[in-house]
Amino acid sequence: MDTMIVFDVDGVLVDVRASYRAAIAATVRELTGDDVAPAEIQAYKNLGGYNNDWLLTQRLCADRGMEVPYPEVVARFHALFFGEAGDGLIAREVWLPRPGWLAALAARHRLALFTGRSRPELAVTLGREGCAGLFDPVVTSDDVERGKPAPDGLLAIRAAAGERARMLFVGDTVDDAGSAAAAGVPFVGVVPPGTASAEASRRALAAAGAIAVLADVHEVERVAGEVWR
Repeated sequence: MDTMIVFDVDGVLVDVRASYRAAIAATVRELTGDDVAPAEIQAYKNLGGYNNDWLLTQRLCADRGMEVPYPEVVARFHALFFGEAGDGLIAREVWLPRPGWLAALAARHRLALFTGRSRPELAVTLGREGCAGLFDPVVTSDDVERGKPAPDGLLAIRAAAGERARMLFVGDTVDDAGSAAAAGVPFVGVVPPGTASAEASRRALAAAGAIAVLADVHEVERVAGEVWR
């Protein structure tokens, strides 16, 4: 029987503390003049409903008394994130899988992606790492009408994999867990070292239904084997 591991991207395959998380804080600072601590951002992620970083940025501005139109938030965020020619904060993100690990994993299981990134955002990272061909299908925010925690992306992946395929979804937020629960897919949480409020994040993922919460994404195949045996 086919087995498929579906990965979220940010916080799972990519350390985004210096990219997406930094872009949230920098956008809020530009718009309000106030700083945002990493723990404040993580608290909203652990609460759920803020998988969309633009929406979270808008909320953080509102918390500081600034009602900023959503299109303006997106424009400011994009300018900081992409920069002039890919030299923005996206260039500071760190790829987490060790060299060759994903290719070896793809030889044993089908791999897919379900991410809240847009396709252009994802293309920059996968192109830089040279691993786009390892994942099929790839579902981004551009491909679903409803984002996480709705199950739409995972349901589309299941349809492509076939109803008999055994699936596992690996993510880092309670919205990832919500998507998995709604789609009936086992969920594994990841809280990598350096995560703000790491213990609170682990508790939130466990409470949201994670069958395991890992500190290292490289452990996921071991958990998958326990689920599928």
